[in-house]
Amino acid sequence: MTYIVNDNCIKCKYTDCVEVCPVDCFYEGENMLVIHPDECIDCGVCEPECPAEAIKPDTEPGLEKWLQINTEYAEKWPNITMKKDPLPDADAHDGMEGKFEKFFSAEPGEGD
Repeated sequence: MTYIVNDNCIKCKYTDCVEVCPVDCFYEGENMLVIHPDECIDCGVCEPECPAEAIKPDTEPGLEKWLQINTEYAEKWPNITMKKDPLPDADAHDGMEGKFEKFFSAEPGEGD
C-alpha cells in the first residue's frame, strides 16, 4: 500500500502534508502535489494533515488512475519538503468537481 494525492489537490496545493512526511516523498507540480509511491513508507501521517482531504490510501477503490498520475509526475516534478502558502483561490476550489479535466497542469512547480 501507498498513499496518493487525488484531484482535490488541484488548484489548492496545501502543503501541510509535506511538513510531516518523514521520508520527503512529495513532489510539486504547478497546481498540485503528488506522492512518489516507491518512496512512501505508508505511515499515514500526511493524510489527516490535508485540509482538502486529497490524500488517500491506494487501497481505496477507484484510485488506480491517481496511482498512475502520482507515479508518473513524481518522476518529473521537483521534491518539496517545506510548507508553502496554498494557491490564492484554494478555498474556492476545495471540493470542486471535475478539477482534473478543467485545471490539471503537467508543468512542474518550484520545489524547495
